[in-house]
Amino acid sequence: MTETELDLVVERKEPAADGVALLTLRRADGVDLPEWEPGAHVDLLLDGRPVPDGGSVRQYSLCGDPAERSVWRIAVLREPEGRGGSAHVHDVLAEGAPVRARGPRNHFPLVPAPSYLFVAGGIGITPIVPMLAAAEAAGADWRLVHGGRTRSSMAFADLAERHPGRVELRPQDEAGLLDLPGILAGASSVYCCGPEPLLAAMERECAERPDVTLHVERFAPKAGADDVPQDAFEVSLAGSGRVVAVPAGRSVLDALDDAGVSVLSSCREGTCGTCETGVLEGVPDHRDSLLTEEERAACDTMMLCVSRSRTPRLVLDL
Repeated sequence: MTETELDLVVERKEPAADGVALLTLRRADGVDLPEWEPGAHVDLLLDGRPVPDGGSVRQYSLCGDPAERSVWRIAVLREPEGRGGSAHVHDVLAEGAPVRARGPRNHFPLVPAPSYLFVAGGIGITPIVPMLAAAEAAGADWRLVHGGRTRSSMAFADLAERHPGRVELRPQDEAGLLDLPGILAGASSVYCCGPEPLLAAMERECAERPDVTLHVERFAPKAGADDVPQDAFEVSLAGSGRVVAVPAGRSVLDALDDAGVSVLSSCREGTCGTCETGVLEGVPDHRDSLLTEEERAACDTMMLCVSRSRTPRLVLDL
């Protein structure tokens, strides 16, 4: 898998809420950016180095207008307990600063439906913003419930004024935690993005509702996703027939890298989908936070950074 890396420039940087920076990015050469659809995200290579060498790569959802090909827009929450990516965006990327990007990539697409319920927690509003416009353009019925710590911390709060009756803001300090059973009443197609406690609670609620189709996007891996044994196995590369041993405690991605086999990757925690690879034979042991249960059952793809094997050997489409 290969993707083009783009040289971008920060055209504009402005506050979107307390602790949230809204960046408008354009290509340094002025050429139109690649097309994208609601739900897509891009990688920012914040220091220009590849991930195995210690490079800082972060994924951010596109929150602008897909029809506006000259720019991309992302909103970044400053996370004091994070790994430094958000601090770099807030403190280093000034207007006019260069930044490299990769993508876009979409594991959270908007599937056509007559109606939608969108539920966002905090900065999880970012991939949902363009979905609202797409749902509106398609003539679908939709509503959004956006929760956050405080009203001032909630980006794109003006959506409530622009769409009266469709958008409800529920700051936690005013309304408490989101009442998911009440919010889900009458819903059929649900899109949810936000912190892990919200997503886990939403998944539990929807598991009891066979009439609801839930789509989620995570910014961090599911809790306990890797709390299982890591036995050794082998991977065979279909293109060359080469066999690479994957030791216990090492990921497929690491083993391939050790063997000099280059595979594109970003998050290395099973959330971005960059290293997704086809499986031609064998049964993968899925430990990512992206694939649906149907996709896992198909056993025809896997995330090399975290997933392993239930069989002694996997044949990969590499």
